[in-house]
Amino acid sequence: MRIFKAALCVALAVPAMAAGAEEIGRMTPAAPITDARIAQLPPAEQPAWRAYLARSRALMAADKAALAAERADGVRPASPPTGPSGGAGMPLDRPASWYAGPVARQTADTIVSFQTPAGGWGKNVDRSGPPRQRGQAYVPEEHLPPSAESDIQADPAWRYVGTIDNNATTSELRFLARVQAALPGHEGDPYRAALAKGVRYLLTAQFPNGGWPQVFPLQGGYHDALTFNDDALADVVALLTEVRARRGDYAALAPGLAAEAGAAVDRALAVIMKTQVVIGGTRTIWGQQHDALTLQPAGARNFEPASLSSYESARLLVLLMQHGGRSPAVQSAVRDGVAWLRAHAIYGQEWTAAGADGRRLVARPGAGPIWARYYDLRSMQPVFGDRDRRILDDVNAVSLERRNGYSWFGTQPQKALDRYARWQGAPTGN
Repeated sequence: MRIFKAALCVALAVPAMAAGAEEIGRMTPAAPITDARIAQLPPAEQPAWRAYLARSRALMAADKAALAAERADGVRPASPPTGPSGGAGMPLDRPASWYAGPVARQTADTIVSFQTPAGGWGKNVDRSGPPRQRGQAYVPEEHLPPSAESDIQADPAWRYVGTIDNNATTSELRFLARVQAALPGHEGDPYRAALAKGVRYLLTAQFPNGGWPQVFPLQGGYHDALTFNDDALADVVALLTEVRARRGDYAALAPGLAAEAGAAVDRALAVIMKTQVVIGGTRTIWGQQHDALTLQPAGARNFEPASLSSYESARLLVLLMQHGGRSPAVQSAVRDGVAWLRAHAIYGQEWTAAGADGRRLVARPGAGPIWARYYDLRSMQPVFGDRDRRILDDVNAVSLERRNGYSWFGTQPQKALDRYARWQGAPTGN
């Protein structure tokens, strides 16, 4: 575990909002993975990271070259339209026979057509639409003015070309797995090939230390961070755990690929244990993302500061209870994470629905528990960000657009607490 030197200041009472909002810091942009930063690592760690960065650059070049070759004759169809967050058109709750039918196969054909040469997919696209045309972009092409998201460092025409953000790639793979399982003959071969290629993509994207970036091939900035954000890493681990088992929808995958998936899961669980933040000698929870090289909590977008994150930590605790085993180390990590969440639950306050004054945190006797999305790494009190990179101690002082447009409070940690109560009495940990 990385030790973070900070004062231990655990609030056993309700965290109080300051009477007058105070700016307590400024957002620091996350650092990308670079040759110069790799050179600062211990010598024994450098070769694996250099090879990883070289592999990423080669795959990026190959992806761009493939698209450029398709456009050599000047044909450039309109990019696919942006769909809902998390994508659409890939239902996973239909009867098995449905996945052999024409609607599912059309969706699967569209999914295969949008798979990048590297093996991944972009995000926020409705896969029930038409297949990708020759020369068409792999992702919706965004054209944001420079000031709109100054924290995004990638080329506006090449963002999220291969990502695990918003359930991308894992959703496409799960749908392909259902379709190919329903088509065990030659008709299912193209979908099995795309499924295996996508699993290989996830294995290739894994960091030497066991984490995953948000975007791969690497695109710089916070996209290069080890991302727990929105349960991205947890979703990858869940899928690879199914691949490792080679049962059901994943039975057709090669044993060797399944074995590699199992090893990747073990490395991921190890880095989860390693990144649990320790403050003042006490284990707490995790950040939303961690620097890939230092493993310290890192920021993301302008309003997402380096901090402790209750939302992502809840899923990580459940993941450890599901797949981490019962070693003393795992039991201690889970116990301490659960204790931290219990100590930092907020009672007597309610996060209101948007009204004329926007969403607000207000006193409400009997309300709770809820948890802030972010907690400061020093005081462990709730903190909130804004698009101008201010870090505030009062959510009600956040701009109206960000107050209404972000999940500053939630109840997700309660699921981890409930699971822990069952886990304590279950000898298998399930």
